[in-house]
Amino acid sequence: MTDIVAGVDIGGTNTVIGFVNSQGDVLSEGRLSTADYAFAEDFVEALSAKISEMQKGRSDLHLRGIGIGAPNANFHKGTIELAPNLRWKGIVPLGDMMEHKTGLTVRLTNDANAAALGEMMFGAAKGMKDFIILTLGTGLGSGIVVGGEVVYGHTGFAGELGHLTVVAGGRVCGCGRRGCLETYASATGLVRTVLNLLSDRRDDSILRSMKASEITSRRVAEAAAAGDIIAAEAMDQTAHMIALGIANSVVFSSPEAIFLFGGLAQAGDAILVPTRKYADELVQPVFRGTFTILPSGLPEARAAVLGASALIWKEIK
Repeated sequence: MTDIVAGVDIGGTNTVIGFVNSQGDVLSEGRLSTADYAFAEDFVEALSAKISEMQKGRSDLHLRGIGIGAPNANFHKGTIELAPNLRWKGIVPLGDMMEHKTGLTVRLTNDANAAALGEMMFGAAKGMKDFIILTLGTGLGSGIVVGGEVVYGHTGFAGELGHLTVVAGGRVCGCGRRGCLETYASATGLVRTVLNLLSDRRDDSILRSMKASEITSRRVAEAAAAGDIIAAEAMDQTAHMIALGIANSVVFSSPEAIFLFGGLAQAGDAILVPTRKYADELVQPVFRGTFTILPSGLPEARAAVLGASALIWKEIK
C-alpha cells in the first residue's frame, strides 16, 4: 500500500486537489469551483466528498492527511483570516472543520509558505536549511526558511516581503499602503512600469499598439526578447526592484539561496541575470557572494499541490 497526502490548493476561483506520494509524484488530481460555495461549511462538505470520490477504487492508497494552501491562511491556528479573494468572510476555522469532517490530520498555510516547503522537500532546495522563495505573480508572495523551518512569527503571518516599503510614498498597494515591493516587483508591477514608460517616453514600442488591458508580463518579456526598448527597460527596472527586496531580505536571514517562482520568473535569464547583477551591487558587502539566486525547481502547474502536501509530509518525515 502506498502512503499519500492530499495536497489542496484553494484559489479564489478554483480549488485543485492532488494525491501526492512521499517522492512528490502526483498520483491523482481533482478540482472544485471555490466560487460556487458562499459558505465555508458547504465548501468543506464538497471538498471532503471530492477527496472520498478520488479514493474510490484505490485500495492501494493510504491517505495520511490533508495539507492546504490558501490565501491568508494562518498555520498556527488552522484558520483563513479575512481573505479578500474568497467569498467566506471573517475568520474561518477551516482546519478544524476539515479534521472534524474527515478524521484526518489537516494543516494550513498560505501559498508562498507552501511553495517554500514544496521547494525544500521536492524541488531545488533539497538539503538546504536556509533559503527564501519569492512568488512573482499578480502580487509578490514569499516563504522564508531558517534552520529548516518556515518562519511564521508570533501571528502566523510573518514573512510578507511583498509589503516591504521600497519607495516612500510610492505606488498605491492593494494593502492600502504606498511603495510596497510588490507594486514594482511582480507581474502587475511590471505592467505598471511599462505603462509609466509608455506615457513618459517617446520610443517606438510594439506595446503601444496594445490596449492597457492587453499588456501582460508575458507579452512584455516577449517584446524585451525581441529587442523592444520600452519592454527591455521595464524588465531591467523590475529586476532592480526584485534585487532591492532581496538585498533587504538577506540581512535578516542570510539565506543560502533565493528562489524565484511564478509567472514573471518564467522569463528565465531575462529576469534572473539582471536580478543577480543588481543584488550583487545592492547587498551589504559582508553578504556578497554568500547566496545564489535560482529558478524554482518545482513544475509550476503542480507546485501549489506539492507544496500543500509538504505540510503533512514534513511532519511525517
